[in-house]
Amino acid sequence: MTEPSDTVLVVEDEAPMRRFVRSALTTHGFKVVEAGTLRDAEGLATESPPDLILLDLGLPDGDGLELLARLREWSRAPVIVLSARGREEDKVVALDAGADDYLTKPFGTSELLARIRVALRHARAQQRPDEPVLAVGPIKIDHARHEVHVAGTLVHLTPIEFRLLALLARHAGKVLTHRQLLHEVWGPRSTHQTHYLRVHMAALRRKIEADPARPKYLMTEAGVGYRLRD
Repeated sequence: MTEPSDTVLVVEDEAPMRRFVRSALTTHGFKVVEAGTLRDAEGLATESPPDLILLDLGLPDGDGLELLARLREWSRAPVIVLSARGREEDKVVALDAGADDYLTKPFGTSELLARIRVALRHARAQQRPDEPVLAVGPIKIDHARHEVHVAGTLVHLTPIEFRLLALLARHAGKVLTHRQLLHEVWGPRSTHQTHYLRVHMAALRRKIEADPARPKYLMTEAGVGYRLRD
C-alpha cells in the first residue's frame, strides 16, 4: 500500500516512457517527479529526496550507473533500474552497484507497481529494528531460538543454511546477487565461490519447499542470484 508521502523520481529521457510511467503511478496515488538527464535527476534528488527512484541507464549526459553510485554515497532510497539492457551481466552490475531491483523494458504496469510496492515495503522494514521472529509466507524464522518453522513444522537447518535463509528473508521480494549473498554469508574472500551457493540453496530448497524442483519461495534469478518470494 502506498502512503500520501510516497514520491517517485522517474529518471528517463524518453518522453513516451515517462508518460506511461507517470500515468501508471499517479493513478495509484503516487506523486511523480521527472528528470530527463543525470544532472537534473541529481539536483531533484538532492533538493527534495524522493521515497523511490526509477532509473533508466541510457541517459543523454551519461550512464545511469554514475548517478546510482553518487546517490549511494548519501541516500538509501530504493532504486529500481528500468533498462532496455537485458543481459544478465548488466543486471548483476546494477544490483551490485546498489540498485534494489531491475526491470527490463518493455514491462507491464502490474509488474512495475508490484516491484515498487516490494521496494518501499523493504525500505520501511529496514528502518525498524530487527524483529525477533520474521515471517514470510509459511516460513517463520526465530532469531533468538535459531529455529525455522515451515507451515508450523520445525525444520532443522545448518548454521550456513540458517544465515542464508535469514538474509533472504530480511530482503524478501528483492533479488540478491551471488556476490552479495556470498559476501554476507561466507565473507569477502568467497565472493567468487558460486558453487558454495548452489549446493546450499539446493539443500535449503529440499528442506523448505514442498517440491524442490518447482520452488514457490526460493526463486532463482538466472545468472544473477536468488530471491525469496514475498
